[in-house]
Amino acid sequence: MARHLITSALPYINGIKHLGNMVGSMLPADVYSRYLRQRGHEVLYICATDEHGTPAELAAKAAGLPVEEFCAQQHAVQKGVYDGFGLAFDYFGRTSSPQNIEITQHFARRLAEHGFIEERATRQVFSVADDRFLPDRYIVGTCPYCGYEAARGDQCENCTRVLDPTDLLEARSAVSGSTDLEVRETTHLFLLQSTLEPEVEAFVERHATEWPTLASSIARKWLTEGLHDRAITRDLEWGVPVPADVWPELAAEGKVFYVWFDAPIGYVGATKEWADAAPEGEERDWRSWWFEADDVRHTEFMAKDNVPFHTVMFPATLLGTREPWKQVDYVKALNWLTYYGGKFSTSQNRGIFTDQALELLPADYWRYFLMAAAPESDDSAFSWELFSSVVNKDLADTLGNFVNRVLSFSRKRFGDAVPAGHGPGEAERALGEEIAGLLAEYERQLEALQFRKAAFALRALWSAGNVYLEAKAPWKEIKADPEAAALTLRTAINLIHLYAVVSEPFVPFTAAALREVFSPEDPAVAERLAERWVDAEAAGALDAVPAGTPFTVPGVLFAKLTDEDLEGFRERFGGAEEE
Repeated sequence: MARHLITSALPYINGIKHLGNMVGSMLPADVYSRYLRQRGHEVLYICATDEHGTPAELAAKAAGLPVEEFCAQQHAVQKGVYDGFGLAFDYFGRTSSPQNIEITQHFARRLAEHGFIEERATRQVFSVADDRFLPDRYIVGTCPYCGYEAARGDQCENCTRVLDPTDLLEARSAVSGSTDLEVRETTHLFLLQSTLEPEVEAFVERHATEWPTLASSIARKWLTEGLHDRAITRDLEWGVPVPADVWPELAAEGKVFYVWFDAPIGYVGATKEWADAAPEGEERDWRSWWFEADDVRHTEFMAKDNVPFHTVMFPATLLGTREPWKQVDYVKALNWLTYYGGKFSTSQNRGIFTDQALELLPADYWRYFLMAAAPESDDSAFSWELFSSVVNKDLADTLGNFVNRVLSFSRKRFGDAVPAGHGPGEAERALGEEIAGLLAEYERQLEALQFRKAAFALRALWSAGNVYLEAKAPWKEIKADPEAAALTLRTAINLIHLYAVVSEPFVPFTAAALREVFSPEDPAVAERLAERWVDAEAAGALDAVPAGTPFTVPGVLFAKLTDEDLEGFRERFGGAEEE
């Protein structure tokens, strides 16, 4: 059985992330890692804050803080938000950690030893007003390809084209806004991607047939256009220093590595952080996950704008070390979640941000909606109307109402323990077969990382309980045959246990609440109900919770959203009428 290494694109440090960022990387990675753990796999889910580069310096300057202090504060803030969403990272590290600095410098040394890094004199934009060279993101202007007027010097946020600062039209300093810019000569390190291109192409072709079309098409597009040697150092005060033992002059000048060089290495660095943070008496071998790790399956999650760096640039870095570092096996690339058709944007403060979302509603409302609407095949649009419809129909009516109806009615008629009643009849056998098939489909879609289809299968599991309950109508059965009503309720209560188990990847807080409904006195029953997963074949038996098992009735699991709620949300965040 393979060990599973799960990584999600590193959230940048310069502010709270929006819902589009959440659904584009971290949340699907969490759903998948939770599922794999439930199925008994060994899983390591690693993430970190991406802390170097121009935006960190600019954000710190705007906050009036030293950049180190700003990054430490923001790391804690972001970690708190992700905890609130139930993201079960094994470790959430920092690219500014000593571990990542050490490993990044190691990679640079190995690349240099094998001739894949060279010093080059290059012409770079210098701001006369700021009296400094301006690294890529310190320059903004108009994209020459799509005309977007707020493109950054390294990449256009609108069309995702990778840029050089000198490509921008009507360029200006992001520090002062000055257009008094000159091009002067300076020296930087370049990664010779052109030399590594045949190896990168072979790597992509070995995996691209398995990757989603979105990931493989972006990687192949880059390769078709040809890989260019790329500067991997910048003139910044904050970053991984160039090692002085290899490049003493550049180190003396204060050169640091480009954020897109050290950020992907941050996955490795954060894994070493995880190992170094092991409790006393516990040993963690970080290298076994990354070095000569043939038994590891590495799955990366990211939105489409991050795909080029993870499918081409980082693989080139790993290949060039000539060391057996673990490459990615599967790239789960996602499109963008839009806000009424417009792009969520941290820099433009557009859309709903994750901390605001948790202030409005509990995490499971957002987790389920975002995965049910995951932008897998194309961009998908968030609207308050769609959000309300999904919450009310799927969560409040289909799952929440089923749980409340079943347990409340059973307690009212039979007390606070699961009733006995007749043995299973034809309706129960048919339901068991349906449940087994639906659960198998749910498993298939999660194994395939098809999250919208998995959410549809989970909803179908919830719906099957409602259909069964309406068909059997225990509120009618109780009048003529109380034992028949008891059978129906016992079967439905077993469905609640099943939902508690299999819903955990999507709605972990609700799943935990449903597990707490039952308080079995028999140790064997308690052990069975504590199992992490229910196999599809066993699910059809619907007998895990025996008669006599005590239960409680939980509070409202999901409150319906009202027209007044929607009006308040639209007033605060905007809506379709503003587009």
